[in-house]
Amino acid sequence: MGREGGYVVPVDPGMGTGGGLKKKGAGSRSWILMDSSGQETVLDVDKYAIMHRVQIHARDLRILDPLLSYPSAILGRDRAIVLNLEHIKAIITAEEVLLRDPLDDNVTPVVEELRRRLKSVNSNHENHEDGKELLAHNDVDNGEEDESPFEFRALEVALEAICSYLAARTIELETAVYPALDMLTSKISSRNLDRVRKLKSQMTRLTARVQKVRDELEQLLDDDDDMADLYLSRKLAGASSPVSGSGAAGWFRASPTIGSKISRASRASVATVRGDEDDVEELEMLLEAYFMQIDSTLNKLATLREYIDNTEDYINIQLDNHRNQLIQLELFLSSGTVCMSIYSLIAGIFGMNIPYTWNDDHGYMFKWVVVFSGFLAALTFVLIISYARCKGLVG
Repeated sequence: MGREGGYVVPVDPGMGTGGGLKKKGAGSRSWILMDSSGQETVLDVDKYAIMHRVQIHARDLRILDPLLSYPSAILGRDRAIVLNLEHIKAIITAEEVLLRDPLDDNVTPVVEELRRRLKSVNSNHENHEDGKELLAHNDVDNGEEDESPFEFRALEVALEAICSYLAARTIELETAVYPALDMLTSKISSRNLDRVRKLKSQMTRLTARVQKVRDELEQLLDDDDDMADLYLSRKLAGASSPVSGSGAAGWFRASPTIGSKISRASRASVATVRGDEDDVEELEMLLEAYFMQIDSTLNKLATLREYIDNTEDYINIQLDNHRNQLIQLELFLSSGTVCMSIYSLIAGIFGMNIPYTWNDDHGYMFKWVVVFSGFLAALTFVLIISYARCKGLVG
């Protein structure tokens, strides 16, 4: 089962001339199909072929349109799981997974991880079939891995990829925010303020994205019926005589189909026979693990926001301190102006050319008036400073 024969590599004839535009245009409708046996096929089909293949409605396929801005969602349908997690847009069935835009740089790691895990599972199956003398030993070693349904393995790869992606974006934001905040506290300037403003906007958008993924996982964990809808293999096994397709690995080959749709009541009755206490235990443990991981990422962003808020409070305190210093300087200048106005008043009184009888032979009066006005000015200044200290305007 070599890689050369396992999947079809898309070839763009126009890669030499305008290949970038061709790749971008084809990427909007390009899908990669990976089945449980590890075989891959890169396809370029329309939405009607996808809807016919996985038996989903157009409204479910619409949320996977990269041109439309839909929030993150994990939807369980009769025969498929519709997965929209940021750039990861996939449709998972009981035996195959369809991943949109496999040529995207962010989607390529998901494809590689799916390929690696499916290859390891298939190699374990081959070793299990070839070594008959080690049959019992291999059953013990591979029992837990083989018990995991295909849809859960694909879902785990998608959840791991999106959690790792958001965690990496958070770490990148942290490495940029902390030095910017330290530089801002050391020197408040328009450049530093604008830099922190942009980083805060990025943090707000990233927090909203992480919060949406967390809310989606939390909503699934809170509803056992929604988690039961994701058990595609169980619904396939519980349906009446499923017909599995065989033959060439063509796109329009017959898929395993279910004779009739299973309602919630019939599914609940099947689950009751098998024991409904542990009905969704396996999926619940899987979702809880990645819920804790995405919650840890959200906590990091919350800590980062708190650090930004504390820095803003510190900067506001510094600005208030500078404002108080300006008020103090204005107060001193006003006090000096008042004192000088007293001297101006005395000079104006004695400078008037009006004959006074009490001014004859009383030249000492001018000296006493000057001393008294100086004492009055000094007393006024002291009273102003004392009042300012009582009101907390000066230190």
